[in-house]
Amino acid sequence: MHRYKFVLTRPLQFLPVIFGISVITFILVRLIPGDPARNILGTRATPAALASIRAQYGLDQPMWLQYVYFLKNLANGEMGKSILYKIDVLKLIVTRVEPTLALVVSSVVLSVLIAVPMSAIAARNAGRAPDHAVRIISTFGIGFPPFWLGLMLIILFSVDLGILPVSGYGATIGEKLSHLVLPSLTVALSLSTVLTRSLRAAMIEQLKSDVATAARARGMPEGIVFWRHVLPNSLVPTINLLAVNIGWLIGGTVVVESVFALPGMGQLLVRAIFSRDYMVVQGVAMVFACATVLINFIADIVTVAVDPRVKL
Repeated sequence: MHRYKFVLTRPLQFLPVIFGISVITFILVRLIPGDPARNILGTRATPAALASIRAQYGLDQPMWLQYVYFLKNLANGEMGKSILYKIDVLKLIVTRVEPTLALVVSSVVLSVLIAVPMSAIAARNAGRAPDHAVRIISTFGIGFPPFWLGLMLIILFSVDLGILPVSGYGATIGEKLSHLVLPSLTVALSLSTVLTRSLRAAMIEQLKSDVATAARARGMPEGIVFWRHVLPNSLVPTINLLAVNIGWLIGGTVVVESVFALPGMGQLLVRAIFSRDYMVVQGVAMVFACATVLINFIADIVTVAVDPRVKL
């Protein structure tokens, strides 16, 4: 159990990271050109009305004092009030968590289902035609932007074939699943190419390892050697890579949700930026940051559990 001591100390190391992210987010949001009060009242608003809105939301205070209020709200479990939606930011974010979470989970599952077989085919046929084909596909996949890939999938499966919905989220479970197919596939096709390249390299290395050689010497079939020894030992670097890319994926939902009109946190963030809704932008950014940190923490725990040799 001494290998898991980092579980007690690692959360304390995350506090400066979260604090730094909050500072950077707070400053960058306020560097966005435009005036939230004028966005609310329009171009013909009087100076008195603009001053009243700024005072209502604390926008007339010095920046350092606004940040103090922001930290105070976080300490109280709050994130302020949305200028655009006129409700608490935390309550607003909670209503948008489900589509984003469903998109991330389904995308990761699809990515793993695509990456593991492709990596296995490439590794077991290293240097031959199947390996070259997988490498070419993964190289091309890395170069495709998600928004372009999403549009191509919409044209193919929604416009031409008409078998999947173009956009939205649906109301029932069945409708939600059908609406998630194309967004999840868009992300999975991009993410699986990165995982495939990493997992292929790790599998090839493990196929040449002493453990695999000893298993073959005992008369163990090649298939069992691969799935019992090679694959588990190849997962450690891939788990860490997956954790890093899930962090990228959480931020990448902004693009995918905009393309497919999913009512998640990514779409909420885009609209908040255009409307200069500072509190919502800060709130969503903080949720994304905390989620990324949490995922990397979980990845560290899984890495230690999978490989007893790893100590963090």
